[in-house]
Amino acid sequence: MSDMSGRTTIVVGASRGLGHGVATAFADAGAPVIAVARTVMDFPAPANGAGSIQPEIADAGEATVPATLIDQYEPEAVILVAGATPHMRPLQEQTWETFSVNWETDVRITFHWLREVLLKPLRPGSRVIVVSSGAVLGGSPLSGGYAGAKATQRYITGYAQDEAKRAGLDITFTTVLPRFAPMTGVGLPAVRAYAARAGKSMDDFVNRIGPPLTPQIAGAALVDLVRSDAATVAPGYELNGAGLQKLS
Repeated sequence: MSDMSGRTTIVVGASRGLGHGVATAFADAGAPVIAVARTVMDFPAPANGAGSIQPEIADAGEATVPATLIDQYEPEAVILVAGATPHMRPLQEQTWETFSVNWETDVRITFHWLREVLLKPLRPGSRVIVVSSGAVLGGSPLSGGYAGAKATQRYITGYAQDEAKRAGLDITFTTVLPRFAPMTGVGLPAVRAYAARAGKSMDDFVNRIGPPLTPQIAGAALVDLVRSDAATVAPGYELNGAGLQKLS
């Protein structure tokens, strides 16, 4: 998939943050992008008029949405970035509703979309990337069930890859685990909460965790991942300000 022109890409959760950066980067790389979100989106014109971005206003967690959009656009790449912003409080200050919000949103979206990718199925050579979280690697004690929900996204992606292999489908699934992205709607509250917990300023905390991940870095990294030879793609990657690193 080194040439992205004509290779339709669905980006789920494209209205803000990393998803917005990913949709923009794929369009700049020449792909026709279907940008899915629940709210109205605004994008810059693709660089050099290369690709295109078509907004689709829809609730990605609704069970019928994946089938409708996959049937309509027949994508060769599906990127799932959508998810809820967790309630940043310690365990004892959570309610079950705040604790479970990412299970009811992020996990639900992953289940419905990967199920439909397998049922359709997508055409041979297609790629599916599920954007989870670096919280999977170290936990996230201030975000309720967030880390567990993100770990479940990673498991579901692995299950989908196994089912694709069992069925002889040439579809590559992988999970990307981004670290803190302070400029995003999910990352900023997390950075603020963990900086306060550590007794540090936000600037000190961000400097301690290394080069910040931005939507632009995330977009460029995922374009490179989709363009790479499927045989070289790992089941999972960590993503930070320095780019992608394979997970063992």
